[in-house]
Parts: sequence; C-alpha cells; structure tokens
Amino acid sequence: MTDIDAIRDALGQVMDPELNRSIVDLGMVHDLRFEDGTVSFTFALTTLACPLKAQMQQDARERLLALDGVSDVAINLREMTAEEKERIVGRRREGVAARFNRVQHVIAVLSGKGGVGKSSVAALLAIVLRRHGHQVGLLDADITGPSIPRMLLREPKRPVSNPMGIMPVWSPSGIKVMSINLLLEDPNQAVIWRGPLISRAITQFWGDVFWGNLDYLIVDLPPGTSDASLTVMQAIPLNGVVLVTTPQGLAGMVVRKASSMASRLDVPILGLIENMSYAECPDCGKRIEVFGPSNAAEVANTLTIPMLGRMPIDPQISLLADSGRLEEYGAKEFESVVERLLAIMPEKATVPKMWGRPPEGPDRQS
Repeated sequence: MTDIDAIRDALGQVMDPELNRSIVDLGMVHDLRFEDGTVSFTFALTTLACPLKAQMQQDARERLLALDGVSDVAINLREMTAEEKERIVGRRREGVAARFNRVQHVIAVLSGKGGVGKSSVAALLAIVLRRHGHQVGLLDADITGPSIPRMLLREPKRPVSNPMGIMPVWSPSGIKVMSINLLLEDPNQAVIWRGPLISRAITQFWGDVFWGNLDYLIVDLPPGTSDASLTVMQAIPLNGVVLVTTPQGLAGMVVRKASSMASRLDVPILGLIENMSYAECPDCGKRIEVFGPSNAAEVANTLTIPMLGRMPIDPQISLLADSGRLEEYGAKEFESVVERLLAIMPEKATVPKMWGRPPEGPDRQS
C-alpha cells in the first residue's frame, strides 16, 4: 500500500528542468500529506513567475496518480522564503547562474561588416532550431546596435531577477532571449560605452543570465572584429562560428577578416551563409541577383569552409521583424541550412588557449 515514503520517492523523480535536480532535493516539497486517497503538498518555487511551474505540477500529478491508492492530488503554490532560496544557491554572488546552466552547444554568428542581415540570420537559425523541438537561447551580443528583441517580441518585456540570476525573456515560441535593449528604460536610448564596459556586459549575459537547460545558444555578434567579438571568442566556449556575407565583393573581403580572427583564436568555422543572395520574381519565379552574381562558393572555397546556403531577399522578413513577429516567417530556405549545420556540429566546444582561461561561465557538457 502506498505510504508517505513511496509518495516522496515518486516526487523525487520530478525534475526542475531548469536546475536539473529533483523538486525534493531542491527542498520544494512541503507539508506532504496522504489522507483518504488524496495527496496534498505545498510546492515552493524560487519565483511564482516560473514559466515551467505548470509542467512540473503536471509531472507530479501523473507520477502520484500512478501510485496504488492515490485518487487525487492537491498542490498549493507559494514562493520560497529568503532562507529557503539561500539553501539552494548559497549566498548570492556574481556568476551564480553558471552553477545551474547546462548549455550543450554555442554557435556565434559573425559578419565582417554591418548591413548584411547577420541579426536576421541569427534569429532565423534560432527559430528553425526551436521548430525542430530544441531548447534554444539567443544572446544579443551587439551591445551598441541590438535588434533581436524588436524581431521576436511583439510587446516590450523586461527581464526579472531571481536567486539564480537574470531571467531571459521568452519569445512566443519559447526561445530564451537576452539583449541590452531589454534592460533599457527607453529602447531608443543609445548605449555609448567604451570597449571594457561592452565586454563586461557580454560576459554577464553569459555567466549571470539563468539560461537553464539549452540545446543551442545562438550568439549574435556585432559586425567586425572589435572588442565585443573578441570577448565572446575568448570568454565563451564555442562549438563554432557561422559567417554571414552578401554577394558584394566588399562583403566577401571583410568576411575573410572575420574568418581570420576566428582561425587565430582556434574557433571552428562551421560554414558560410550568403544572405540577400537573390530575389525571386513573384510572377514567374525567376531568380534575380540584385547585388550581382554570387561569389559565396568562391569565398567558401578560398577559406576551405562549408557553403551552408544562399538566402533570398524577402520583404516578408522585414515586415514580420519590424512587428516582432519573425517567428511567423516560413524560413523554408533555412531548413537545409540547419540540417547541414547540425550534421557538422562539433560536440566538444573549443576554448581558445592563446588568450588564457575564460572567466567563469555556465557548465558545458561535451
């Protein structure tokens, strides 16, 4: 016959997906009772705003109702006291989120110059990965020119903090997003920072943001090879870099500089995407090379890296991105890009050694 110990064992199988520990181990189960076939307990959350609380409650109900003699489950919710939170995370300190994050793969998206649609490519990669059922995060490392929130969020959202760290905001499809624009009182406010402050913000977005469990974290880098890109490559263990260019010869020249930077830092280059490669006539379907003939294959061959794909000019991207609805875009061309990308994805992240050990960041499973 089911008893309290059996009930506690069943609840011990319920995992907090973000902390990767059971709710019993985390001290979230209180006032456990079993009377007349009904199991009741208080479920103490680190924050009542937890986006996964319904999932954990459902898991607990299913496991308890599977026990002999249990006919009903009553769950009361409350927020943990400061002392209870302290027992989980210890004294709050910078980088505490790193102890709980589990990020499997990190992909940086880099271009040699601005205006090639790098942020759109980064966002669409995240969107397609999410459609494939992966847990995805999107880190906007373009501190002085952030655009990711505008593309994915229909309404302004503000990150909140809990004892684990800064909580990223969620897009409608469930992509976790962090950007400096989410922290500004006015999204039109200019971020006028020197290099050290920009670098500091990026390392905090990696180590102080509570990303939780992610299959893929996409990092949207600023254009060029400045402090911000250098910080990402020396502070964050990367599985690789995706380069973005356009058909113009100038864009091809500067993407070679970006490639050179990644190679010098021993970061794998996963491949090249040529964005705005052509426009498709809506009447006859003919491809028109608006910016001239594609030279992406030549650039990829010169750099001895895979050619991941050519992306079209599509007005729908701008229309949807401007209204925070980019996740509604079909992105059929990106399906093959993601397929190629996942096929060559290194399982082990490379941490550049020539710049020394990176600062503390989320645990990585390799």
